[in-house]
Amino acid sequence: MQTVDLLGLTFDDLDVDDVVDALLERHPQSRFAYIVTPNADHLARLKRQPRLRMVYDAAWLRLLDSQMLKNIAHGLGLHAPHVATGADISSALLAALDEQDVAVIGLAEAYMPALRAAYPRVNFIHHVPPQNLLHDEIGFFRAREFAVRSAAAFTFIALGSPLQELLAYAIAQHPGSRGTGLCIGAALEFRAGAAARAPAWMRRAGLEWLHRLTHSPRRLGRRYLLDDPPVLFDLLVERFSQTARRFARAPRLPALPDAILAPGPYPRQPPVPLREIRDAG
Repeated sequence: MQTVDLLGLTFDDLDVDDVVDALLERHPQSRFAYIVTPNADHLARLKRQPRLRMVYDAAWLRLLDSQMLKNIAHGLGLHAPHVATGADISSALLAALDEQDVAVIGLAEAYMPALRAAYPRVNFIHHVPPQNLLHDEIGFFRAREFAVRSAAAFTFIALGSPLQELLAYAIAQHPGSRGTGLCIGAALEFRAGAAARAPAWMRRAGLEWLHRLTHSPRRLGRRYLLDDPPVLFDLLVERFSQTARRFARAPRLPALPDAILAPGPYPRQPPVPLREIRDAG
């Protein structure tokens, strides 16, 4: 499996089809592992809170969930992984399942009927944790125990970042946990009709963030306009750092022959101009 280092994380270079194939090939009773789908917001938070890095490093798969970052990285000449968004992975995986248990942590109960109608061949098991779960130890413990007891082949953790990643990490630490967790944010809201996803052309252009901002300016304004833009500067720094390393590894001129480097006395001019010696070498 190929990987790509970008902005301090090692991403798995997989497209959506590759990810779904890997998920379906994994035995449902394997020890619990989880996937994360970092976007610009995740990366900006990781820089502010580096202690979260261990949660991402422990993930089975790390997948880029930002067409914008990929487009900008390519424009700067940086190698970027395939984009595999949580929304696209969720849709493709659920469509491929047949009579399997799928646990859902998060998503309002009101949207579950629409989700069940969209995927009638999936047996959904649902848990709605309390608000402020990061500050509710009992609620956090119950959410983890729900995931362990359900023993579902797949557990969709739809709580937003970083809560969903922290919960996935906690589930993975439980010795009895099985299956695969997917940290997918608002992906199920799109499938349940609770939120409208950006048109395909906006997603291809890396403008999905703009679509979301126009629909939720109060909730997302600070994130998209203040917190996340430093990531773009980090891409520039990474590009300049790569250029500097490339120049540092540039080959040196061939060494001069021993006759020229031998101890003197030397004639005023070498018998053959040094330029010709270098050219001949």
